[in-house]
Amino acid sequence: MEPLFLEPSFQEKIWGGRRLETEFGYHIPSDKTGECWAISAHPHGESTIKNGKLKGMKLSEAWQTHPELFGNSTEKEFPLLTKILDAEADLSVQVHPDDEYAKLHENGLGKTECWYVIDADIGAEIVYGHNAKTREEFEHLVEEGDWNDLLRRVPVRKGDFFYVPSGMIHAIGKGIMILETQQSSDTTYRVYDYDRKDDSGKKRPLHLKQSMDVITIPQTEVALSISQKIVKHSSITTFAETPFFNVYKWSVDGELHLRATAPYTLVSIIDGAGTLNFDGSQYELKKGDHLILPFGVLDWYISGKLEAIASTPGKENQ
Repeated sequence: MEPLFLEPSFQEKIWGGRRLETEFGYHIPSDKTGECWAISAHPHGESTIKNGKLKGMKLSEAWQTHPELFGNSTEKEFPLLTKILDAEADLSVQVHPDDEYAKLHENGLGKTECWYVIDADIGAEIVYGHNAKTREEFEHLVEEGDWNDLLRRVPVRKGDFFYVPSGMIHAIGKGIMILETQQSSDTTYRVYDYDRKDDSGKKRPLHLKQSMDVITIPQTEVALSISQKIVKHSSITTFAETPFFNVYKWSVDGELHLRATAPYTLVSIIDGAGTLNFDGSQYELKKGDHLILPFGVLDWYISGKLEAIASTPGKENQ
């Protein structure tokens, strides 16, 4: 049994930049690279296994042909997707559908996601919800272009965490780098894109009908119960435990002993370096590494000085 280290794929975006290269050392396609699809079996951007017997295999193929690595899950598709996003400019104001709507209209999963802020410029903000009390008020503010009254803007800083359920209007702001854990979906409905144009001089399409179908009105408040367990000089922070995914931060300074809480575990090293040890084997870890600890790895030790965001499938996806 060995971990599956993954080679990411990259997405060029109108709002992207170069920080995925300068911060993580990735070889990116251009200076408009917005997204690193780090742990992904989605056909729009798949990760490739880069070690061991499955070296060179796409994650989706491993999911289909080696179900034993994932606890013989009954899910047809790998349910999670881990990204790192570099917002050199503001992302569009957008919303995602839930599973029911996506299955009916998009032939796929809905999209609930969450964000860990890796870094943020001073004064950086996100759009996180809206202020409309009724559908009529929402539509009126959109028609008038009164985005300041409609949208809720929240200042962010490094280390913040946000849960973004389907139906919640949102946008990542300029100067923010995040790690996103989400359902494996690429369905996005744009509500507003600042009237900007792409390289060909065209405005990107909006999806106002679909957006109005799925936006939660009035906005439902998101209540998080974040907890932290201190272990000597290290810590385990629990950010979210949901039906879709569970998300944790491992801060290691010395050695941290961890145990499996789900059939498999996704791990992204966002800072520092160290080693992973289990079953008598040792693996080097460094900033920018992404891996999956497969079924059967019951406990492991991480040594060194590093920070990692880990996730596991929620109960609906096990």
